[in-house]
Amino acid sequence: MTTTERKTEKKMEVPRTTSEVIRIKPQQFIHVLDNNTGVTRLEVGPQTITLRDHERLILKPEPMIIVPPRYYCVVANPLLRDEDGQPIADQHGQIRLRYGDLEIRFAQDPFPLYPNEKLVGDVTQLAVVETNQALRLRAIRDFTDTVTRIVDGETQTETINRLAGDEWLFEGPGTYIPRVEVEVVETVTAEVIKPNQALHLLARQNCTDRQRNRRIAGEEWLVREEGAYLPGVDEEVIGIINAYILTEQKALHLKAKRTFTDIFGRQRKAGDEWLVTFEDAEIHIPDVYEDVVGEVTITTLSDHEWCIVLDPIDESGKPQLGMREIRQGRTSFFLHPGESLENGIQNIYVLSELESLLLRAKEAFNEGEGDQVITHQPGDLWMIAGPQDYIPPVEVEVVEKRQAIPLDKNEGIYVRNIQTGELKLVGGPQAYMLTPYEKLWEKELPSVVEELLMQKIDPLSGRGEHSLAGGDQSEGKSGVRQGLSQRDKTRAVVFHIPQNAAVQLHDYKNRTARTVFGPDLVMLEPDEAFTVLSLSGSKPKRPNVIKSLALLLGPDFMTDIFTVETADHTRLQLQLSYNWYFDVDRHDEQTAARLFQVPDFVGDTCKAIASRVRGAVAGEKFDEFHRNSARIIRQAVFGTDQEGHIRDEFRFRANNLVITNIDIQSVEPVDEETLRSLQKSVQLAIQITTDAQEAAARQDAERIEQEAKARLERQVILDQSAAEAERKKLLELQAENIAIESTGQATAEARAKAEAAQIQGQLAVNLAQQEAEAARIRNEIELAQLKARQEAELAHQQSLNNLEIAKAERMAHIKSEEYRQKVEAIGPQTIQAIAQAGPEMQARLLEALGIQSVLITDGKNPINLFGAANGLITPPTSN
Repeated sequence: MTTTERKTEKKMEVPRTTSEVIRIKPQQFIHVLDNNTGVTRLEVGPQTITLRDHERLILKPEPMIIVPPRYYCVVANPLLRDEDGQPIADQHGQIRLRYGDLEIRFAQDPFPLYPNEKLVGDVTQLAVVETNQALRLRAIRDFTDTVTRIVDGETQTETINRLAGDEWLFEGPGTYIPRVEVEVVETVTAEVIKPNQALHLLARQNCTDRQRNRRIAGEEWLVREEGAYLPGVDEEVIGIINAYILTEQKALHLKAKRTFTDIFGRQRKAGDEWLVTFEDAEIHIPDVYEDVVGEVTITTLSDHEWCIVLDPIDESGKPQLGMREIRQGRTSFFLHPGESLENGIQNIYVLSELESLLLRAKEAFNEGEGDQVITHQPGDLWMIAGPQDYIPPVEVEVVEKRQAIPLDKNEGIYVRNIQTGELKLVGGPQAYMLTPYEKLWEKELPSVVEELLMQKIDPLSGRGEHSLAGGDQSEGKSGVRQGLSQRDKTRAVVFHIPQNAAVQLHDYKNRTARTVFGPDLVMLEPDEAFTVLSLSGSKPKRPNVIKSLALLLGPDFMTDIFTVETADHTRLQLQLSYNWYFDVDRHDEQTAARLFQVPDFVGDTCKAIASRVRGAVAGEKFDEFHRNSARIIRQAVFGTDQEGHIRDEFRFRANNLVITNIDIQSVEPVDEETLRSLQKSVQLAIQITTDAQEAAARQDAERIEQEAKARLERQVILDQSAAEAERKKLLELQAENIAIESTGQATAEARAKAEAAQIQGQLAVNLAQQEAEAARIRNEIELAQLKARQEAELAHQQSLNNLEIAKAERMAHIKSEEYRQKVEAIGPQTIQAIAQAGPEMQARLLEALGIQSVLITDGKNPINLFGAANGLITPPTSN
């Protein structure tokens, strides 16, 4: 009974008392203080106590302490007992107690608490320690413990002296009996070691583990046996270590924390790193002094792969620092700690017929065998050509893989010799392979030339683009530069010269120039450059508008706008177009070179012609110039011969440019008042013409309108007559419809009544047929239900009969089998013995009495000699 239960009972069942009489129920006790002697005594119920004047009730009736089986309680300040277990009192009659001590009491009869005894806590159930569990105990005072062990089936008792502070384990299965000298520190549960697991333990102090191995304080070890492991009192569980599963494709990289001998019997020093592979073990549990760095995947090389291993491991497992080793497939290997791949796994160099490798020696070595030994010094360059497969030795560095450069007839490349610095142009058709000391050279061109080459504009068909660009030339260049791809600067610069054009090339190395006429294709030498033409363009002409590499030879035209002033100070704006061509002999180099002596022939030509026209117009009045503008301008430009006739051409001697014709496209006054007067006169003439046309159109419109009105009135009369005829037809049809409607209504009513009567009769017939059909269906359903019910009852009764028959047959079989088994169990000899036991016993009884024969009868009943002896032995019982 717990303290809470006792307090509740105390509150609920307080006995009725007066000031002097106390009634104590069974299983209750009180404490009474004698004020005269100062002694407190214990009174146990059931009884009625009358208190005297010098007595006082210290403790009201309390229930006794009940400790059930497999329970215990702790009592503080327990009483002293003698050898017979009786309480010991002092000379005053006060019960002596062990103050400050504790006593554990187990299952017994209900007992009271003596004065000053206290119940510590509640009544507690004994702790049951299960299998694979233990209680860790600590001694809080010195005592002698008796331990019973079973060794080889024999019970052995051992006495152990426990000192305060000692710790030990109480292992299950079993029930722990508590002691006041011992406290329970904790419950220890066995660790289950599964397959491929190990238990990591630490020794708290010097001890012997369960494998009978001596352990030093701080030592760590693993328990690898599968099953439940209960750590000892001096063993601390660090954790469960899972095994690493090793395959042919995976290895384990380990590092030693301190010097030790591993599970394979190899001594490892602190800091050593090694691999555990599938060849060593299929699974590996890292030891306590092994640190798992990571898992290493196998490196596999195919037939066409190779690699260079840096700092390879030798046969003794030592790294060869600074060494390099080539490994090629087909093979598989693990990279040991300290090893690494240089540039990873590489493919074998497969060289075709037009491919080569440029090699450089990193250190001196010999290549070849016998008389074909070649010595390479550090820094040497050489090439190997295909077709072949090649894996470079560790002393060789592959600088690059080169391919033969295919060149067409109109293609070329620039090549520099890195030993001599010489530049050359290699043209096609051929497949050129660079030598070891040759490399491609990039030819730089001015930005203007680069843009013109990338645009690929035909100077003849694309001339209009320059005039449309106008002042946005810079924006157009930037847009073109973004939209075009960059030129391969190692390729020879090729320019296609169009028909009837010329290009000038300068050789800065030889300080010469050459002119090439089209149609042709030029390929620049390494030291050659184009002469860029910067021509005037737009209208009026502006300098540096057109950039071109080719000079068109004509015939062509150019247009210019400029202002002139007449003798009467009238300013006019002229737009003139000139036809021109270059008169050049293509076979004369000096004459051809004069084509490019004038950098901007367009601007110079337009300026010269505009100057002549201005001089001629300045001496003429506006009216005269307006009537004879063509003659005046042509005479000013071409001049006259000795006979006064206007010449046919105007020739520039500097570059042999010839002007053949002048087209006057427009002549407009610059002065706005003059322009306005001309516009007014033109508008007045246009207005007069317009008014005349409007009057004629108005007269025609009035005539057409009168004709239309007459046609309209005639059409109205015709439409009215047609409408009256149609109205007459409508009235006739309406009357006819009314007659038909009245006749149809009477006919419809009569027909409707007849059809209604017919429908009612048909409905009655259908209703009678449906009722008969419903009755027939109802009777058939009832008959079917009755038949089904009777069939079900018959089947049920047959089933019951079959079950009874089966039960009877089974019971008969069981009884016969039971009788047969009993007979077989008893045996025929035993049955024979039982049958003969009665007569034999009776014969023996008569023989023992010495009676040879006897017959007792009344003379009326038949003689039964078989049961005669039985009557002698057992007297007849009376009813």
